[in-house]
Amino acid sequence: MNRIDRLHAILTHLQSKKRVTAQEVADRFNISLRTVYRDVKALEESGVPVIGEAGSGYTIMEGYRLPPVMFTQEEASALLLGAKLTEHLSDESIKKHFNAALFKIKAVLRSSDKEHMDQLNDNIAVFSRLPADDSAGRYLVELQKALGDKKEIHIRYQSGKDAVTERSLEPIGLCHYGQAWHLIGWCKLRNGYRDFRVSRIQHLQILDKTFEADAHPSLREYMESMISSSELQEVVVRFDKTTARHIGNQKYYYGYVREEAKDDYVYMYYVTTHLEYFGRWLLTYTHHVTVESPEALVTIMRDLSEEIRQHYLPVNA
Repeated sequence: MNRIDRLHAILTHLQSKKRVTAQEVADRFNISLRTVYRDVKALEESGVPVIGEAGSGYTIMEGYRLPPVMFTQEEASALLLGAKLTEHLSDESIKKHFNAALFKIKAVLRSSDKEHMDQLNDNIAVFSRLPADDSAGRYLVELQKALGDKKEIHIRYQSGKDAVTERSLEPIGLCHYGQAWHLIGWCKLRNGYRDFRVSRIQHLQILDKTFEADAHPSLREYMESMISSSELQEVVVRFDKTTARHIGNQKYYYGYVREEAKDDYVYMYYVTTHLEYFGRWLLTYTHHVTVESPEALVTIMRDLSEEIRQHYLPVNA
């Protein structure tokens, strides 16, 4: 990258966040801190209103924009959601260009909207490769806004076939797994963290009540704790390549995350809350699948196999 292109890229980066440190610029563009200082000085001399704050980084004077594009907070949030899906639905070349475009979009936002985007970026994750079910889409915008603004919400939720409850929540994150969007939040009715399938929300209202950002774990911390506490478990299974080719879209209905091809096998990674349900699906592939982990699923597969064997034993006359 020549210096002119780098100066323009640095300007875009400075406008993508409320405050940017010199070290962050150096890491992003693989240059020395001395070069960062020279480049920022060059931007200042060209008329760009860069404000340098000792020990805290650089900011661009409020009101300076890259014309002519302006986005609303809702439009920018929708693009961020698209970026999260793009990470799992496209190859490296598409991701590279999409992320570059997202930086330019963030550059023209107001400072308050940049903070909103940064907050959302850490609280939305995708764990599967299929798009969300259409019925969830009507509330994704509202949920993003509540997450970014740290506001409580009130929902009417269908928790069972005929069971509908009213819940007040402090939302901590959105994640996509098992072919559906899920809302993770602190439920005041149950006095604990709960996982709500977004498509089952019948009504949603954002309340005026706010809560502190550090009152709850991050989405990543929550998901890791669920896996470690066995409420949400990671499963690794090995298929022979011939069988793997014939699984098709079935895998997406069981919490599929990713896969790796090694030698004559394909290793598939899943997350699930119900090992026995997952095991009954695996039985359909008989000896063409091997459970790598967890050991609890291996035990379940043995029990299910014995259950089938007993079922087909000849009946004594």
